[in-house]
Amino acid sequence: MNEKESFPPLACIVLAAGQGTRMKSALPKVLHRVAGVPMIQHVLTACDRMGPEKIVVIVGPSMADVEKVVAPHPCVIQRHPLGTGDAVKAAADALVDFAGDIIVLFGDSPLISAESIRKLQEKRQKTQATVVVAGFSPENPASYGRLVINEEGNLSKIVEASEATSEEKAIRLCNGGLMLFDGSKLWPILEALRNDNAKKEFFLTDCVALAQQYGGKSVVCIIPEDDVLGVNTKVELAQAEKIMQRRLREKAMLAGVTMIDPDSVFLSADTTFGQDVTLAPNVIIGQGVTIGNGVEIKAFSHLEHAQIGNGAIIGPFARIRPHSRIEADAHIGNFVEIKNSTIGEGTKVNHLSYIGDAKLGTGTNIGAGTITANYDGVHKNQTQIGAGVSIGSNVVLVAPISIGDGATIGAGSVITKEVPPDSLAIARGKQENLKGWASRLKCKKKKSP
Repeated sequence: MNEKESFPPLACIVLAAGQGTRMKSALPKVLHRVAGVPMIQHVLTACDRMGPEKIVVIVGPSMADVEKVVAPHPCVIQRHPLGTGDAVKAAADALVDFAGDIIVLFGDSPLISAESIRKLQEKRQKTQATVVVAGFSPENPASYGRLVINEEGNLSKIVEASEATSEEKAIRLCNGGLMLFDGSKLWPILEALRNDNAKKEFFLTDCVALAQQYGGKSVVCIIPEDDVLGVNTKVELAQAEKIMQRRLREKAMLAGVTMIDPDSVFLSADTTFGQDVTLAPNVIIGQGVTIGNGVEIKAFSHLEHAQIGNGAIIGPFARIRPHSRIEADAHIGNFVEIKNSTIGEGTKVNHLSYIGDAKLGTGTNIGAGTITANYDGVHKNQTQIGAGVSIGSNVVLVAPISIGDGATIGAGSVITKEVPPDSLAIARGKQENLKGWASRLKCKKKKSP
């Protein structure tokens, strides 16, 4: 965001103290993942893009897992669940000396964008309002709080759907939850909040009416409906995932990635693509994947925490597991699994193989059915394969082991010892041919009852 200099300093308060009981999960709600990333990290990423001076996360007691995920951003504990107004008040000490805009966001709204945050700031700068509330107009406003606009075009109050009159229920402008405040006026308004309601909670939405009592005004800023989607159930989590995947695919394709069937491709929020990448249908890319230029990933391949070099070909039906590096122009073929290994430039592992805890040199060819037997029951052991090596089909390499440059391994071998460079290694039982044995066996079977 390039216009930072023209706006007041910004602080972000992210509310993440909710238990999320409707998620039916032991995992804190804000740690459920969308596009491979905890929901709250999406919110923090949007905040970080704004270059804020401070970000404060409000958590509940015993939420150390959340504190670990949001680090290094400081957390403040809301000791008792007394409402959103009380949660924001918990940040007062952390922001007591802050002068600027303060925005309140929700850790369970992973689709919020930096662009929408900027829109709220632009609205406050233009109107000099005390409070700016994010608004949207859904097709079905049924359960959303309504935003009531007065004759001056300002926001007079926010009415919960359950407390709205029939006239107020007819309003289609709804509360998106996000609120941006003039930081110099926020804390006195919060002190004036009362909990004289059925839930005995301090509602942040009451700040709209209180701002007027303090001589200020509140306004609405319209932002996209998707940006304010809150996740409270696994159904809504799936909805957020669908929207996020659409965004990620569109971003990738606009940057030059070819997707034959975009709806069948799943990306992670941190996936990085080079130029002229092609993704076939049913490709899944997990976290921590970097893909170079000219890479082709064929159908039904799964990658996570891996680096794919320029010009590499992956799949179909390939699995690239964590801590793997596929160098330039390497080929990883059908039903091949790579784990914690480096596959050298131009090397081919094309069929039905498992390569784990290994390092392969350049220009090596791995035959069908090759396995690096890396686990001895106690430890994972390393396999070193040099450059220009030819491994025959159905070979087992029992680690720890080293295969020298230019060596050849005969098909069907079980290799347990070091193979020197430029050597042929064969380790299989001697073949014997018993002439006439097959016909004698068939005759014997025919005579038996």
